[in-house]
Amino acid sequence: MTEIDFLGSEEWCQLEELGIPAVKARVDSGAKTSSIQANKIKIFSKDLEEWVRFEVNPIQDNRSISILCQAKLVDIRNVKSSVGISEERPVIKTNLKLGGKSFEIEVTLANRNAMEYRMILGREAINGRYVIDSSKGFFQGNFSDEGIKELYRPFENNKQGLTIGLLASNPNLYSNKRLIEAGEARGHEVIFLNVENAYMKLDASSPEVRYRGGNILDKFDAVIPRIKPSITFYGCALLRQFDNLGVYCLNSSDAISKSRDKLYASQLFSKNDIHIPITGFAKSPMDTKDLIRMVNGAPLIIKLLESTQGVGVVLAETNKAAESVINAFKSVQTNILVQEFIKEANGQDIRCFVVNGKVVASMQRQAQKGEFRANIHQGGKASLIKITSEERKLAVKSAKMLNLDVAGVDLIRSNRGPLLLEVNSSPGLEGIESATGLDIANVMIETIEKKLNYGRLNSADKHPKKYVEPQKSA
Repeated sequence: MTEIDFLGSEEWCQLEELGIPAVKARVDSGAKTSSIQANKIKIFSKDLEEWVRFEVNPIQDNRSISILCQAKLVDIRNVKSSVGISEERPVIKTNLKLGGKSFEIEVTLANRNAMEYRMILGREAINGRYVIDSSKGFFQGNFSDEGIKELYRPFENNKQGLTIGLLASNPNLYSNKRLIEAGEARGHEVIFLNVENAYMKLDASSPEVRYRGGNILDKFDAVIPRIKPSITFYGCALLRQFDNLGVYCLNSSDAISKSRDKLYASQLFSKNDIHIPITGFAKSPMDTKDLIRMVNGAPLIIKLLESTQGVGVVLAETNKAAESVINAFKSVQTNILVQEFIKEANGQDIRCFVVNGKVVASMQRQAQKGEFRANIHQGGKASLIKITSEERKLAVKSAKMLNLDVAGVDLIRSNRGPLLLEVNSSPGLEGIESATGLDIANVMIETIEKKLNYGRLNSADKHPKKYVEPQKSA
């Protein structure tokens, strides 16, 4: 005869796949699906599938213990709570260990901070496996207070998150909002810092970065620079100061400065056998005609050295038009590059997003009709593309040449193979995330964690090496 397994009114559950060694659950046959407390719920794309990342505080009335979890999203389900309030909840599947049994269950993610229990064990998990005896609890074993304390000691000994500064100008831009969301989803504190409201104290014994009238910025583990071109000089000065204070910068001042100087960057690329469209630079108007011939004549591209997002880039369709535009720029003492026009590209280019020496995403951009610039900000349309191994190597080498940990590398396909257009040190996230469905912001936060050797005890990293079995009731 099969021995009957009983459940009490409450039991300790282990969710190994989520990295949760023990959570006290109320056994509730009135609830169909099991549920667990979850904060900072964020749905994201992983390998073109929908996943959900969330934070669990598994011990009641203890917010200091926080476990970051992630799981494949099964469903978004409308659930009515015990007080009759309906809400949409993400649904995941995970393995549950309860006493001597281990099996997969569905779990909804809900804010249960005001509830007595961190988890509800519903009838789908119970039926066919257990008989409920609500007269007492913990048929499947109990923990003493000391046992729970010992079980969660590794979590208490780990820092709960990094403090990251986002050095930018507009907190409402898509890229900046996504980086804040991604950092917070991984349990870090991300603080927006307006570049122009930060300033420096230069002193050999006590250098400082201050903010808005005297707040000293001395607690940052890392800084993410998102510096617009017009304040490159000042933004890079701030990054050097953060570096002097021992703060890791995701893209250094030196790397950003090199990438923003298009002439210097082009010289570095040519020197290191990185192929670019034929490019010319001259100071005197007397050299304009030869400059045009040097890049194979019109049509040709004329670029301001500080251009970005396609602004300050002109297509001259005839030699006469090119000569007029070049001389006009020179007359107002503006530095420009003259570059050959790659006609066979048909208004298309490729943006490769390189993070920590790897191409993590790539998209093709197509210029709108009548426009030669494929930039998203100029109306270009983005689509998913599979790049070649040659294009991948070119993108990685280009970012490495400038020592950029994060770079948007723009390539163009020509009759003589892929050519490098430029490398952007503050690439936007909206186009690439929309086109690929990938969570690039999360990759950037993970890179900071790797650079700082930040290892948290959670489902994305590692679980406790030792699991203490609850003591069975007599």
